[in-house]
Parts: sequence; structure tokens; C-alpha cells
Amino acid sequence: MSKPIISGSFSYETLEETLDIKTKDADLFIGIPKETAFQENRIGLIPEAVGVLVANGHDVWIESKAGEGSGYSDHDYSDAGAKIKYDKQEIFNCDILVKSAPIVESDMSLLKLNQVVISPIHLSVLKAEILEHMMDKKITGISFENLKDDSGTYPIVRSMSEIAGSASMLIAGHYLSASGKGKGILLGGISGIPPTKVIILGAGVVGEFAARAALAMGASVKVFDNNVYRLKRLQDTLGHRVWTSVIEPRILAKQLKTCEIAVGALSSENGRTPMVVSEAMVANMRPGSVIIDVSVDRGGCFETSEITTHEKPIIIKHGVIHYCVPNIPSGYSRTASHAVSNVLMPLLLKVSNEGGLDEYVWKNLNIRNSIYMFKGALTNFHLSERFKLKYTDLNLLMASLG
Repeated sequence: MSKPIISGSFSYETLEETLDIKTKDADLFIGIPKETAFQENRIGLIPEAVGVLVANGHDVWIESKAGEGSGYSDHDYSDAGAKIKYDKQEIFNCDILVKSAPIVESDMSLLKLNQVVISPIHLSVLKAEILEHMMDKKITGISFENLKDDSGTYPIVRSMSEIAGSASMLIAGHYLSASGKGKGILLGGISGIPPTKVIILGAGVVGEFAARAALAMGASVKVFDNNVYRLKRLQDTLGHRVWTSVIEPRILAKQLKTCEIAVGALSSENGRTPMVVSEAMVANMRPGSVIIDVSVDRGGCFETSEITTHEKPIIIKHGVIHYCVPNIPSGYSRTASHAVSNVLMPLLLKVSNEGGLDEYVWKNLNIRNSIYMFKGALTNFHLSERFKLKYTDLNLLMASLG
């Protein structure tokens, strides 16, 4: 074989490696309006989060008194670097809207072309006209409920479920007392007196945190769920053996008959929550016992449930107190706002670091799960089916843009 020829006339030099040049950070223009619908007291970004965004060069405008429901004043936000605005239209002129309640009819005329809206979606009150108007305005919509993190979980939904589960026991404890129109029973129990009996329907996050709170107070807890894996996981997570069962009507009716508190925490992937407690079962419960139906925003687990408000939170049927407020976390708005803000502030910083939302969506698959509308194209299949609107696959849309 011939040997390679090496000549002094050749110049041997290392070549520089070609690196991908990072996209220039995008400057974000963020608006936070004051919510007037759905008894919403939460706010999407707390002052500390606004301070971080402003320190990173972003503009944040907030409507006056938008943070009052969560205990934050205009002064708190101005100190953090936000600009306080008194005209809602000015807030809606921002490129990115961060709302703690969904878009409603009164917001439609204020939306601007090519805006990004980060907010929850309340399926029970969503209307086709609102979606059609957003499509005409070429809005990009990101929903709280479907925001997914790198671990594949839904951080905002989980946080709100943790609050609702823990709060359900605090609420039940109040309504068991004589001042709450209850039987005058202390939730839990003391030495020499049998513990309060708590029935929890659902072994998800709400059920888990309701069980944690009840056990911590000394109550006797029994959990029902048709998903045996969830029941097993609940036992492992609690580190405490609790009574569990699949939902069998006769067993459930027998347990409800002697309980003081029943919590409805069943969930449904799509559509209505399964109604597993009939009116006859409720009629056989002890007078003065308490039902907390956390699932009422999706129809409720109890046949006797009716949506109530924070101002008038209870109704009494068959002598049983029903607490059926659909937005329990809003009653603990400061904690809930902090939890939401912990997710949205890092998200906005990542969007900026990638050079804008389009670049971030292109590179990050998790965010695509939460986008129900992209530049006016409806990308959520369930919404398109429900409202008979044209559906566009977001992955195909991104591929065509790329």
C-alpha cells in the first residue's frame, strides 16, 4: 500500500468548531388585568415574581387593585417595578395577558390582534362565540390546567388540588361546629371519644390531601375509588394504612349512613364527574353531617349538589349541609396566587430566553400540551369536537412554520 505523502508545502491548521448562536432574548410586555368574573380573587403573578421579571428587562403593567383579592396592594406592585394602570384597555394592549380567570364576553372587545393569553379554561362556562372571536383576533391561548412540566405532571392543577384537599377538612370542621349550623362536633376527636368518621370519594391529589388533613386531626378516614392503583398509591404516599374500597353502592351507602363528613373528590378526564351518591343515600345520612363536593365544577359526585358561592357557600338538603363552591382555592387566594406565580414566572423567563413564544414552542414539546389556540388556529381536539370548530394539529402547524 502506498504511504500518505506529507509535504512541507501543505499548511495544517485546526478548524474552529461552528457553534449554534443563541437567539437574542425577547423583551416581554406583560399585562395583568383585574378579574371581575367567577368570584376570582387569585392573581397570576405576585409582586416578588413581577420584581424578577422587571429585573430581567421586561415590562409589566397591572390594573389598579388587581391584587387586592390576594392581599397585595398597588404599592406592593409599584415597588416591584410594575406600572399601575387605571384603564383596563391599556392592560389589554399588552402583548401577553396573564389572567387568573377565563376570557369572558366583556373581554372580547378589548382583545388585540396576535395577543398571547395565559389563563384557565372553565369548560362548564366556555362558549363557542368566545373561541370564534379569539380565532378572528389570531390569539394564542395557553391554559393553566394543561401546563405540563418536565416530569410530565401538571403543576398548577396539582397545587390547586392540594389546596382544595387540605381546605375541605378546614371547611368541614367549621360546618360541623354549632356556629356553622352543624352537630357541634370537633373534627378529629379527643381522648375517650370516638373519632370523627370521614368518607373521601376519590384517591387523587385532592383525596390524598384531604386524607392527610383528616388523619392529622385524628379522624377516621375511609377512601373510595374505582382505580385500585390509585388506592394502593395513596396507602404508600400517606405512609399510613387507611380503609379503602372500590365504589360499590351498597358498601358506600352503608358507610355514608354513619359518617360525619363526606368529600367528593372524583375526577374525570373529559366531561362530567361520575355521580356516585344518589339522593336516597344522602337522605339516609345523619342530620347535621357535612358534604364537601370539590368536584361540583364538573357536575359533582352527589345527586343533591348545587353550585354555591363564597358569599352563600352552603345549602341544606335532607338535614345534610352541602358545601358546593366550585373554586375553593380562590378562598385561599394568597396561597393559590403564590403557587400559580411559581409556575408562570419561570415559564415567562424561559420564553424570553428562547427569543419569544414561537421559538419556545418549537423547541419545547411540554408547552404544546397547554396551547389550545395558536395564532387563531384551534389546536385542542376536545374543544373543536364540542363546539364544532375547525381543528388544527399543533405539531403539524409547527412543522409547517419551521
